[in-house]
Amino acid sequence: MNKRTIGGLAVAVGVAGVVLTGASVTSPGQELEATEQLGTQLVPAVEASFERESYRPREQARLVVADRSHSLTLQVFQSGPERVATRSNTVMRGVPVSQPWTIKRAPGRQVVRLPVGTWDSGLYFVRLRAPDGRLGFAPFVVAPRHIGESRVAVVLPTLTWQAYNFRDEDGDGVADTWYASPEVYSVRMGRAFLDRGVPYGFRFHLGFLNWHHWTQRKADFLSQWDLEHVDDPHALAAAYDLIVFAGHHEYVTTREYDLVEGYRDLGGNLMFLSANNYFWRVERDGDLIVRSGRWRNLDRPEAALVGVQYVGPSVRPGADGSFARRPTARGSSRERAYAWARDSRAAVSRSTRSLPSRLATCGSWRRSRTSSARRCRRR
Repeated sequence: MNKRTIGGLAVAVGVAGVVLTGASVTSPGQELEATEQLGTQLVPAVEASFERESYRPREQARLVVADRSHSLTLQVFQSGPERVATRSNTVMRGVPVSQPWTIKRAPGRQVVRLPVGTWDSGLYFVRLRAPDGRLGFAPFVVAPRHIGESRVAVVLPTLTWQAYNFRDEDGDGVADTWYASPEVYSVRMGRAFLDRGVPYGFRFHLGFLNWHHWTQRKADFLSQWDLEHVDDPHALAAAYDLIVFAGHHEYVTTREYDLVEGYRDLGGNLMFLSANNYFWRVERDGDLIVRSGRWRNLDRPEAALVGVQYVGPSVRPGADGSFARRPTARGSSRERAYAWARDSRAAVSRSTRSLPSRLATCGSWRRSRTSSARRCRRR
């Protein structure tokens, strides 16, 4: 495979700048764009992803793009404020925060440096459009400059999104996730998502994101990386009255578990809006996450923190009260991944006797550090 290197090329874009940095480029004959499954149709897509889970205002985000096209049109959107329903798992909708711009490029793989604007903390994405109409989406979190800018934090499940990413990055015919093969124990962060770049299950986050924006709430949005890098539980408790886990927060590092448990024990409020939270322990190894065990089997059952314990989807109790696997109708690899069941009678450790997780509605939170934000009652 012939390769060459592209030199730095600066492109002015309105008030922002985008830079294509040096990268290896595959020969034009190589097909690089991903082909995604949409129902029974194959949907060609532009492959793109950010190297990091989150960025802060005025930072330079690095967007990795792999495509055969000689030009791409990009635009940045915020997810949540839009009033248009999203009915497809291969589409992200939002409100634009930038004008569209077009970059000229050589076919292959490049890094596009994108200046992050002074945007509110939240979930954003870049939409990429090829001249032939193919689309790609690349989501990223805009974190606050400093924790505690708002009294409420919303943590997005960025590790779980990658765990369920079925992209076969190494081309060996097996998706690079443990849901595709029991021989896979690690997942690389920063991969472009399948479904044209839309995280698996993302559509089910939109109810909360829409409500948050339509009711003019204010919160610090954090990736799991951001949460892990808070100094200690005391810093977390000083910054936030409430931490909301808005999505399927299944995969958690020891560092995150320790911080959140300590925050809870200091009187912090936790809100979980989905099932199957704090189920698997993973550890970071460079840009990999490595799955190492279920928290309930490590003497730290999720019920001690969340208040409930996950059993499983699409299951019914048998005559003896146990839960057994029930096959799904279609039987695809993704659907089989959801068909397993877990015994709800896991042993509960001594930590269960600590204060239960609090469900704080905190409907009055609006602006950062106001007296109304402090009216979240601790029980």
